[in-house]
Amino acid sequence: MEKKQKKTIKTLLPIVSFLKPYKAMVFFALMALLLTAAVSLSLGQGLKLVIDNGFAAGSVDNLRSAIFVMIGLVSLLAIGTFCRFYLMSWLGERVSADIRKAVFDRLVVLHPAYFEENRSGEIMSRLTTDTTLLQSIVGSSFSMALRSTLTFIGGIAMLFFTNVQLTLYILIGVPMAILPMMFFGKKVRKFSKDSQDTIADVGTYAGEIIQNIKVVQSYSREEQEKAAFSDEVEKAFETAKKRVRQRSILIASVILMVFGGLSAMMWVGGNGVISGAITGGELAAFVFYAMMVGMSAATIAEVYGELQRAAGAAERVVDLMAVESNILPPAKLEPLNDNAQKMIAFNDVSFSYPSRPDEFALKDINLTINRGEVVALVGPSGAGKTTLFELLERFYDPQQGNILFKDVNLKQLAPNKLRDEMALVPQNPILFSNDVWYNIRYGKSGAKDNEVIEAAKKAHAHDFVKTLPKGYESYLGEQGVRLSGGQKQRVALARAILKDPEVLLLDEATSALDAESEHHVQAALEELMKDRTTLIIAHRLSTVIHADKIVLLDKGEIIAMGSHQELLASSKLYQRLCELQFDLTGD
Repeated sequence: MEKKQKKTIKTLLPIVSFLKPYKAMVFFALMALLLTAAVSLSLGQGLKLVIDNGFAAGSVDNLRSAIFVMIGLVSLLAIGTFCRFYLMSWLGERVSADIRKAVFDRLVVLHPAYFEENRSGEIMSRLTTDTTLLQSIVGSSFSMALRSTLTFIGGIAMLFFTNVQLTLYILIGVPMAILPMMFFGKKVRKFSKDSQDTIADVGTYAGEIIQNIKVVQSYSREEQEKAAFSDEVEKAFETAKKRVRQRSILIASVILMVFGGLSAMMWVGGNGVISGAITGGELAAFVFYAMMVGMSAATIAEVYGELQRAAGAAERVVDLMAVESNILPPAKLEPLNDNAQKMIAFNDVSFSYPSRPDEFALKDINLTINRGEVVALVGPSGAGKTTLFELLERFYDPQQGNILFKDVNLKQLAPNKLRDEMALVPQNPILFSNDVWYNIRYGKSGAKDNEVIEAAKKAHAHDFVKTLPKGYESYLGEQGVRLSGGQKQRVALARAILKDPEVLLLDEATSALDAESEHHVQAALEELMKDRTTLIIAHRLSTVIHADKIVLLDKGEIIAMGSHQELLASSKLYQRLCELQFDLTGD
């Protein structure tokens, strides 16, 4: 058990380290805690004065003096309790906020593969539920534990000071109170960790359903999802019930043991008062201290269970903060060659996604893209086109070969420096739960309003933005749900235009636009693409027949490369793709 306790304390130590920046607040909180403990212990002597010097002596003056002493002690207790509660609660909220920031700061720099391997709901549970639990530990449970420990030790000392014989009866119950803590504490911690995991499962399931509510409703799956979610909630409830049962048994056992000793003490003490061996004031003070010791022991037992629960949450949070990103800047950064003619070069690159290590997404890729070139990536679905973009932005590193940007290996560049040189417009645009200003300005945080509007005009977004209820201040909803697909695409395009990058990455950026908007946006893109290097993932070959170079991929390999006419003459796969598309479009 001692080993288990050490493990619990060791698990919580990283959380305690968040208190270091607030040493002054911790000091004043501890002083307030010591004050309240000392005053609480003094109340027993005040009670003794009231009974022996006031009631028993029959003196009104002595009674008045004793009552004033009690009022003074209670006033000090109230002031100390206010300071202790405020300072400890402040520390709990502050540490919880700092932990959340630390977790989020870690999350946003982790490699994308981490989020493929871990569920978003579980990650969110660590960011919210676990940190809230830790906040209650720092702000409440820790204070209760320390206060109860002080009053427990001080209470036993005052018991000996008041009456040694009666104290022995109390001490019989103390070791018996520790036994259930040792036995049930381990179970409480296990069930607490399981409970947190099941809550994360519930959050994950609910988040997925809410995010895809249109699919759920279009297939009339509401009743099935209600039943499935109910099952998830019931699993969480059953796990929580086991945890609550163990904690309840723990607390009840401690109370039974401690207050059983108190009952025996009161029998002996009552006989002592009757026989004249002790005074009524001594017995009252003794009962007060005995009650204080008993309640302190019960509180310690309750907090011990809470600490076991917190240890599980702390372990999850610490594990997350200990995760290292696979994509890190090098110890020594290499400067970019801004005069390089070769903007991008893939040299013998092979890559497999971490979730599919035995399956090549790209194999033996050799591709050079010169400054100012427009290069189209075409091929069947799953050919590896998007993977090339992800490697180029260094969301992943290839297992074999290397990628150069302006003559420098990507691994020798800071990831954010590399990505500052590029702008991506994906096929399925991502918008944030904010207004239009925010979403376009995401491409350039310090952009002025007129720059944002100009970018929107070039992307043919300005006209429809003006018709929104609040124009550029209109809230777009989660993932831009209040806009149509074409409108979202134009906002995303405006964001890329505002960034004004050297390299454009277009994942069929005009696919969601109607014919008229596509015509205008295509014209804007052609203007934007001047003197820039552009890579285009093309699903509609008609949009890239004028590219400087077309790269045909299939099953992760480059099958052919050349102009539209060259590929028509040399590649059967390209011919087939063209025939299918042009036949379907009536060309």
